[in-house]
Amino acid sequence: MSAQSLLAPELPSATKLSATTKLSTDLRAQLSQLYQGNQAWLKGWLHSKLGCSYRAADLMHDTFMRLLTREELIQVKEPKAFLTTVAKRVLIDHWRREQIEQAYQAALMQLPELYAPAPEEQYLFLETLLAIDKLLDGLPVAVKRAFLYFQLEGLKQNEIAEKLDISLSTVKRYLVQAGVQCYFAKQID
Repeated sequence: MSAQSLLAPELPSATKLSATTKLSTDLRAQLSQLYQGNQAWLKGWLHSKLGCSYRAADLMHDTFMRLLTREELIQVKEPKAFLTTVAKRVLIDHWRREQIEQAYQAALMQLPELYAPAPEEQYLFLETLLAIDKLLDGLPVAVKRAFLYFQLEGLKQNEIAEKLDISLSTVKRYLVQAGVQCYFAKQID
């Protein structure tokens, strides 16, 4: 790839643009129909899981927003089963975020008020933690811990091995595994 192509990427052809626009229009029509036919049911289902109609409405919205980011039409034979699957993933993300927020707030409470970050910094730290969590999603807990000890706490590999009671070669393998996961996760985004 030349430097010129990096500076001025090739624009999509009119045919590609037309196909993308049509797909987008068709996808929006499909999602509109899915929304109109199932949004009340989905909100009720989410309410039964969360016990809060406001959160249920937010997560119902997030579920449909996740579908809007798709780039292909959805082949749905059973809309409720399909929406349940997507909504479960949104719920898992929601609960994971809540756990991270609670852990972060608990850590902040341990700090003397003098050292507590400003609200803007707290928000940025929390968003960074959530991004790291997303990057490390799917890795075993021990791999995540080794990576976080190395990256965030600055521990050396032998210190991590001692702390996790694993061999130095296992620490090295874990760090490579987490690094590869982060690299490929960033490539996908």
